[in-house]
Amino acid sequence: MSWLRALKETARSGLTVERPRLEPAIAARGALGLALVVGFSLALFGPTVAASSAFGAFQAAIATFQRSWRPRPTLALASGASLAVSTFLGYVTGAGSHPYLFLALLILWTFLSGLAWAAGPTAGIIASSNVAIMLVTVTLPTSVATAAGHAAMIFAGGVVQAALVVLLPVRRWGAQRDALADALAAEADYARRLRHDPVAPFDPVPLMTARSAAAVTPRQARNRPAELHGARGFAERIRPVLASLADPAVGVPEEGPQRDRVRELLAAAGAVLDAAAHAIRHGEPVTLPPPAVAALRTPDTGAILSGPPRRAALRLSALLGDVVETAEPRTETSSDEARTRPTMVRLGPIVLAKMRAELRPDSPILRHAVRVSAVTAAGYLLGTALPFGHGYWAPMASVMVMRPDFTQTYARSVARFGGTLVGVALATAVVRTAHPGTYLSAALAVLCAFGMYLLMRTGYAVSQVCVAAYVVFLLGMDGAGLTQTVRERVLLTLLGGLLAMLSYAVYPAWETPRLRGRLADWLAASGRYAAAVAARYAAPAGQSCPDVREALLAARASRVAWQEAVSRATHEPVRHRGLSHATAEEAGYAVAEFGRAAMLLEAHLPDRGAAPLPAAAALAEALRRSTERGAKDVRERREPHWDDLRETVATWSADPPDHFLLENGARLLLEALDDLTAALAPATPQRR
Repeated sequence: MSWLRALKETARSGLTVERPRLEPAIAARGALGLALVVGFSLALFGPTVAASSAFGAFQAAIATFQRSWRPRPTLALASGASLAVSTFLGYVTGAGSHPYLFLALLILWTFLSGLAWAAGPTAGIIASSNVAIMLVTVTLPTSVATAAGHAAMIFAGGVVQAALVVLLPVRRWGAQRDALADALAAEADYARRLRHDPVAPFDPVPLMTARSAAAVTPRQARNRPAELHGARGFAERIRPVLASLADPAVGVPEEGPQRDRVRELLAAAGAVLDAAAHAIRHGEPVTLPPPAVAALRTPDTGAILSGPPRRAALRLSALLGDVVETAEPRTETSSDEARTRPTMVRLGPIVLAKMRAELRPDSPILRHAVRVSAVTAAGYLLGTALPFGHGYWAPMASVMVMRPDFTQTYARSVARFGGTLVGVALATAVVRTAHPGTYLSAALAVLCAFGMYLLMRTGYAVSQVCVAAYVVFLLGMDGAGLTQTVRERVLLTLLGGLLAMLSYAVYPAWETPRLRGRLADWLAASGRYAAAVAARYAAPAGQSCPDVREALLAARASRVAWQEAVSRATHEPVRHRGLSHATAEEAGYAVAEFGRAAMLLEAHLPDRGAAPLPAAAALAEALRRSTERGAKDVRERREPHWDDLRETVATWSADPPDHFLLENGARLLLEALDDLTAALAPATPQRR
């Protein structure tokens, strides 16, 4: 993709306005906390301290909106405390009298905020926001004592927001409910698509998100609703059963009475899963549609289906019953062992270890940290040197728009400039025409904050309109910044955005050259999963196989990493190096089919105590060797071959394994790998 087209696509995505479900109650709670902090600070300490405390409350509320499974009060307190420390250290290092000492701290702080993305997007966003707001708040105090007071008020703003989350709860466990409901709804959609496409793909992201949401701290485990524990496990087990019921390779013809019956069962499963998802999302009793219940309970299934399809249908009905029973809201908490999440205190060493692991030359996180620290320092120096005043608008824009990948950085730069242009123009026009006093400016700032909280998920450009107006009104409470015109603020914001965009062009971390490595990782992980499944036919252990489960989770993580890499590479202005977009799509489809074939085998694992199949052990070893060698070939730009697996399957022609699916499953696995070779053939030189 050319640079011109890349800029066009990223600008379009940055200015896109979405229509998600608005949450006015949560937005009003955040605005209420901000109003309480600003009003109290104005009454007792004046507008300057009120501005500092308002920034603390404003940022703490934003932290509670991030996609995190931790308690919202904890996020608010962490945000307020980190911003307070940043502001105090910034002033002590001499933001006013010793700007170069402050510049050294700014570079260090920004570098660490860039590395914080290694711990996840929530940590990265909070750290970046702290740097951006610190650039404003360090200009407000006039002495070390007042700086300490400002830091205390900033932390108090976080405390107020945390207290309001506890005192005025809105949808307790709402994020966890949505994650689990989304997983069940995805399963329902999958069941309906299988009616028309027996080999339809399934995106595992909703299941992975629900699994992440299921991890709780010890305190959360004591209060978690029972319906949030258990349904995810059943949904995980339903997916392979749905696939095996629909796939013709398992035994149901593509047309005829058996296929019609399978379509009825799949439609009923979709309806039941949707009902369970709705009940969990809203905390209501499950209301099952009578036609779906009748379709699942009818005795016709046993008369029409036989063999493996009949077993799959019976297992599906049992699992759906377990899902419905688990989804019913109950007052008692589950006694099952919960997935544990480390507390904030224990999280510190884990985060430091992740940040330290990114200190390597090929790390995109390290490149982002270097870029953002260099750009912020350059923006600070240029903003200070230019005769506009309040030069922090330039570095503040840079640090807020920069992300570890090209697409988000460029999209947010365009959105930031457009939103700032509109917001600053409107707010400055109000200030210069209406001349609002201190309290009216504070009220307008709170109103803008409410708009930002309400519209945060509609698009970055829309939210930046409110943010820019909020900063203008807040600093205008005591007349600060009124000498700066719209043109000067917009020019400084444009400067910060241009520096951010230029930095990625000069020091990029393109995802396109790493696509082969991502594909190889996914292939190797899928091979280990398929090998673990095949090994359980040689050593039957029933449906509970921890090694199979761990291999499946690793394969899912690798698949998501591949999908995210392809998505980021789509709009990068670089020539492909071995994988074009078409080749990446075909190769991804082939590896997904390989994983689906392994999932069919998993759905019919033999029960504990069943007779072992010695041929499965040879299949497992062949799968492991072939996929490991194939992954190495993919990385090294050679055409992969699957000789071990092909020879193993060929030896079964005279004496096939005594299992209804093992031979067919092995052939499906080999066909998927052959499709991968065909997809990569135009992009790889022939093996010599």
